[in-house]
Amino acid sequence: MKTLTDRAHLSFALDLHRALAPDPGRTACWSPFSVASALGLVAKGAAGVTREELVGLLLGDPSAEPERLFDLLAAATRLDTTGEHEDTPVLAVADTLWADQLITVRESFAEELARMPSGAVRNAPFRTDPEGARALINSDVARTTRDLIPELLPPGVIDPDTVAAVVNALYLKVAWRHRFDQDGTRPEPFHAPGGPLRVPTMRLAERVGYAARPGWRMVALPAVGGVQATVLLPDGDLAEAERSLDADSLATLLSAPEPRKVRLTLPRLRLSTRAELTQVLNALGVRTIFTRDADLSGISPDPLAVQAVLHEAVLKVDEQGLEGAAATAVMIRLMSADTQRPVEIRVDRPFLLLVRHTGTGAIYFLARVTNPGTAS
Repeated sequence: MKTLTDRAHLSFALDLHRALAPDPGRTACWSPFSVASALGLVAKGAAGVTREELVGLLLGDPSAEPERLFDLLAAATRLDTTGEHEDTPVLAVADTLWADQLITVRESFAEELARMPSGAVRNAPFRTDPEGARALINSDVARTTRDLIPELLPPGVIDPDTVAAVVNALYLKVAWRHRFDQDGTRPEPFHAPGGPLRVPTMRLAERVGYAARPGWRMVALPAVGGVQATVLLPDGDLAEAERSLDADSLATLLSAPEPRKVRLTLPRLRLSTRAELTQVLNALGVRTIFTRDADLSGISPDPLAVQAVLHEAVLKVDEQGLEGAAATAVMIRLMSADTQRPVEIRVDRPFLLLVRHTGTGAIYFLARVTNPGTAS
């Protein structure tokens, strides 16, 4: 029986999917596991409204404990290797808090992270050598993802205020239980929103999971290790069908397949997406963490806030199986010690403007502005 955490994870995946890729005609691929892992780690070290907004998005209940999510994610890192198969499934996960020596990482957070199968706190010279820190993080992500994601952090992403990053990296490679016909792949029409295309199309004739429900047909393709790929094919337009899909209806679909002889044609896939998730998360109610009101006191006693959330995912599907990689980086900045509320000045009435040389006081320009759009 599925738990409420499972259902909350489906809801999170659908919500972020729609916010990340609102154009129904656009191909998009991303990793709910990776984003949830990185945001969940930050939630562990957050408090107050900051924590409530994160946990509300991840688990659907602002008062829930992040440990519920980590139980789900930890279980997903344990692949079944007991069955006999020539190809061993591969799953690699790394969760790392990269921190500059300038800040203090709470021992309690470091200990909690170290208890995770893939968790660690590591130093990175964000302040003294930002390019070195970027190279260090990118190299570690590339190693975990088998070079499918060689450069998660682009040039310039580390600015003078950056002092830490919470990074999740994921790699998965599994073979199909029933491989597609290697010699049967050939170009076939695919009716894309922009017009028909001819794409390499694979063929499979096997007894696999199948279900037909109002609006959808689905095929469940088993892979080794307890992994499954589920193809959801709408009866009509995908954009319309996707709008009506919620966590409950998706859960019903995912639990519906029963073994049946199927003749399946499926395009060979090579998908990738890079995204900056700050605006996406803002739209879903996660806002405080990006502001001066952020509370990440469980990570460090220093005043911290998130400056950006970067995500990249790659997924390849062919006749042999599937291979995918994803990484998420929550970039963290150090806020200035000035905690005074800013003075608001609204220049909405006539004013004077002086342009002068600061060293001598010589005035280059003096203007009276009674109408910003006119001059005598």
